Amino acid sequence: MRPVLVDFGVDLPVLGHLDLPSYFVMLTLSFIIGAFMTRREAPRLGLDRERVLDLNIYIVIAAIVGARFLHVIADGHFHDYVNLCVDNFKVRATEAKVSYCNASSECGWDYVCNMAAHTCHPPRDCFAALEVWRGGLTFYGGFIFATAFGLYFARKHRMGIWKVADLCAPWIALGLALTRLGCFLNGCCYGKISHVPWAVRFPIGSPSWEAQRDAHLIAERAAALPVHPTQVYLSLLNLLTFVALYFVIKPRKKFDGQLFAWLLILKGVFRSFVEIWRDDDRGVFWGFLSTSQIISLPLIALGILLLVRAGRSRALPASPA
Repeated sequence: MRPVLVDFGVDLPVLGHLDLPSYFVMLTLSFIIGAFMTRREAPRLGLDRERVLDLNIYIVIAAIVGARFLHVIADGHFHDYVNLCVDNFKVRATEAKVSYCNASSECGWDYVCNMAAHTCHPPRDCFAALEVWRGGLTFYGGFIFATAFGLYFARKHRMGIWKVADLCAPWIALGLALTRLGCFLNGCCYGKISHVPWAVRFPIGSPSWEAQRDAHLIAERAAALPVHPTQVYLSLLNLLTFVALYFVIKPRKKFDGQLFAWLLILKGVFRSFVEIWRDDDRGVFWGFLSTSQIISLPLIALGILLLVRAGRSRALPASPA
């Protein structure tokens, strides 16, 4: 676990402490690779490279806005963001080095100590909901916002919406493989307790450790119990999706929209499957369905519908691969 890849040791007005969070670095890398590869492949589909680059820039903005929006309203942290501005002592520090403090320096990072309760908390921050570089992005929020805007942009500029969707689909999967490694380094999106040979133990102060301590599964300062590395599961499955889309389906593509349809299906199935072993706080409905599983179902259905309709009509001939 390495939530901060580089710490510059500088504090800036409004922005706070300047560092490079691991998740944000991997997310940025995924956007750069996607923009470079889609721009490179655009001429093969008869698309203008600069127009595709513009599309990538707008998609990045839409993805970040959507990912943050869904995280704030659906991941169970809405009241935390409100309290960070109103009363930060109502929000627990998720990665504090101690559970009992006598000084803020004992809490670690930029956390502050509530001297009355001797507990660690994040500093007061009214802009926390906007600070995307500190983590807290939900894939499906970003995917839905980015897809909606991307299809609108493609239609407005007569680029061919399904042609553009197929151009982006493999690189979305590869980008997700990279960002899930960022989740692993950050310690978020962790799995349930497990004793399989490949289970991992996150360090003291990690979200997994804190959840186990608060559930009285481990004693204070005791090592965390091993958990499923669900971040790695998702990374590998997204990498498998990329390989399937780019090296298997793309060379055999029969109609525009085929790659995007398979992205919806594979992503929805794999994500729903891995959610079985997830154990982090991410919004659960009816005691067993997560937000991601609920969203996955209509996306899988949409992907199947696209394949079935195209298979019946063949109204959308494939663009050159």
